Amino acid sequence: MWAVAGGGAILVDGAVAATTLLVPSESVLLLGVDLPLPTRAKRLAALPFAVEDRIADPIDAVHLALGDAVGERRYLVAVVRHGVMAEWLAIAEAAGIGTAAFLPDALVLPVPVEGWSVEVAGGRALVRVADGTGFALPLAMLVPAWEAAGRPKVQASGDPLPHAMAGDGVAFPAETLADRIAAAPIDLRQGGYARRRTAWPSTTRKVAMILGAAALAHGVIAVADTLMLQRIAERRHDALQQLVATTAPSVPTGGDDFMVRVADLLPRPTGTNRFVPLLSRVAGALNPIGPVLVVRTMTFEGNALTIECESPETGMADRVRAALATAGVVAQVVAAPGGGVRIVARGA
Repeated sequence: MWAVAGGGAILVDGAVAATTLLVPSESVLLLGVDLPLPTRAKRLAALPFAVEDRIADPIDAVHLALGDAVGERRYLVAVVRHGVMAEWLAIAEAAGIGTAAFLPDALVLPVPVEGWSVEVAGGRALVRVADGTGFALPLAMLVPAWEAAGRPKVQASGDPLPHAMAGDGVAFPAETLADRIAAAPIDLRQGGYARRRTAWPSTTRKVAMILGAAALAHGVIAVADTLMLQRIAERRHDALQQLVATTAPSVPTGGDDFMVRVADLLPRPTGTNRFVPLLSRVAGALNPIGPVLVVRTMTFEGNALTIECESPETGMADRVRAALATAGVVAQVVAAPGGGVRIVARGA
């Protein structure tokens, strides 16, 4: 088992048989999504419409991975930017593990019966939630997040929990790391990022690269690709119309507003399950700022996450504002006297 660290991949446990690359959960949005459809193919077809109002990025800018069921007709879904996936693929190739599965590291923790599973190490906290999702955040944000979530019960491992949570922690149940990796609920290597089952010989790969470069020089390929994408889009649209006609026969399948009617069919997230995804996005955005930002309080009401924090460094409000904007998080950031910073982030 390997992990992304310092811009590369490091071996963290050679005893785990499966080749898996643990990727930082700060860069992955993990959601529980209601997909009341009978087959995986139909769930995949509906997935973009089910999550597009829960993410900040355009749907074409992200990779969606569908995982195991985490409830009755409810599934684990991972959302990752394409640029991040490309970076992790390059890291895996450079380490000689190009066929490795990609697993968000928070999902290595066991799913608690209730509350949170928490692992603290290296100034960050991994959290697995009872609904099967998970997230990572700087250790400084752990207690405020836990309080904002209603002080859920915690089972913990790794470094000691912060003092405010210490009395609530219990040990993880006995389960080997290999067993937890084997039971991983999702692999990000899906669709265009699917793992290659066999590797080409080096010579064959070089020849293929040369031939591919020569072929790309011909403009006819671009035309063919455009036509192919149009046909794929038409087939997907036809398949979606057939799916709606089968599962919701009362819904018209024609007209320019067909996609709007499809979106209206999908379940909408409630306020109670918006907290963790929004927290995950904010924590991931603020992670590079690190320990110089001290979180004092955190509250969640409606679809707004309010964080009161402070820092001894000047210009922190501008840094926070820039970090959130880069991550696509809709937020208001206001500087207060004495180094205080107030963040109000809103979900979709």
